[in-house]
Amino acid sequence: MSTGPALDPEILDFYTDRYREERRLHATAHGRLELLRTRELLSRFLPAAPARVVDVGGATGVHAAWLADAGYDVDLIDPVPSHVARAAEIPGVRAQVGDARELPFTDSSADAVLVLGPLYHLTERLDRLLALREAARVARSGGVVVAAAISRYAGLLELAAVGEVSDETEASLRRAVETGLHDPRSGFTTAYFHRPDELAGELEDAGLGTVAVYGVEGPSAPALDNLPLDEAEPLLGSAVRAARLLEQDPAMIAASPHFLAVGLVG
Repeated sequence: MSTGPALDPEILDFYTDRYREERRLHATAHGRLELLRTRELLSRFLPAAPARVVDVGGATGVHAAWLADAGYDVDLIDPVPSHVARAAEIPGVRAQVGDARELPFTDSSADAVLVLGPLYHLTERLDRLLALREAARVARSGGVVVAAAISRYAGLLELAAVGEVSDETEASLRRAVETGLHDPRSGFTTAYFHRPDELAGELEDAGLGTVAVYGVEGPSAPALDNLPLDEAEPLLGSAVRAARLLEQDPAMIAASPHFLAVGLVG
């Protein structure tokens, strides 16, 4: 296992000491919606098992565990050592510390490459393109690259739903909407938020073809955030259907807190 790439200390501290990704995706209604829809979209676009999947920025292995259990051959890369230690305990998952911009895999060695977290925290476009080009390099011809991004409006819609757009938060929210740069003092950590067409353009500029962008959660996520899990659980089926209906609607896609972009390797 390598010593790992240089990582912004603020981001490392956030994921090591202040945030539990696997808990969010299972213990909150919004997280459950994101997980259900992410798996639905991945099932639609991934090749059949036992294809080899590289999960870049895979954290503690929430998606890797599901893929391995389904029979996929899974490698996981993440820059946070504590994440990798937990992922390495998952049967069928090979995990190592690494950088999305310099993957430790040979050319054309995977059937699919997932980039479901790194683009959030690469605030410079050049770094995001490096990560996407690395994903495209590792995927075989005809393989697929799937990349996740956070919506430019995610922070604003989340805070509006809980009555926290105020004199104290409005300036940073306006900056995030205008520039994509999220202020870590607003909750979360250092991050970049995308517009759907911007994300598609980055995949295309990285050399990927037949690019399509999908809204993940749809417009129901802020409402679910305001409900306890036991009250929100009966609403998840409806929320999933709404997200599916609107997943590529140009007028509504940016209302999803997260996007998934899918591109093919030529």
